[in-house]
Amino acid sequence: MARRKKQSNKTIHFIVTFLLMATGAYYFWLSNVPQKWYEPQTMRPNQVESYYVDQWCTSDFGRKEAVLWDLTRVDCLSKDYAIEFDFAKKWAESVGQSLYYSKMTGKSPAVVLILTNITDYRYVKRVERLNQNIKIFLVKAY
Repeated sequence: MARRKKQSNKTIHFIVTFLLMATGAYYFWLSNVPQKWYEPQTMRPNQVESYYVDQWCTSDFGRKEAVLWDLTRVDCLSKDYAIEFDFAKKWAESVGQSLYYSKMTGKSPAVVLILTNITDYRYVKRVERLNQNIKIFLVKAY
């Protein structure tokens, strides 16, 4: 009887250890965004959002602060995209605005996420998981 109990304890320990390791690997896979998939444009750190809009959305690419009929402003309206700029930690806000501007203009949604440190790549993964065909541009500012 004692031998069976020892064996079942070992089995339980093995299963718990395996599940913990599998959970950790799964979490790492979800939060990992290889940098080679995205070639972020590097700009000066510690700037306000409008600095990045001015530097990135040049007149030959698109129109800055395009005002729509309902008086909302698209950060950058290009030939193909309605683009919203935001710092990576405000990813959800930028996605919502981009989807709205896309609907209003008939252009594809896009976001420019401004990365202020290496851990901001987790927010890029969150946008990817939405599966809404949102084009993601990255600005590295660190």
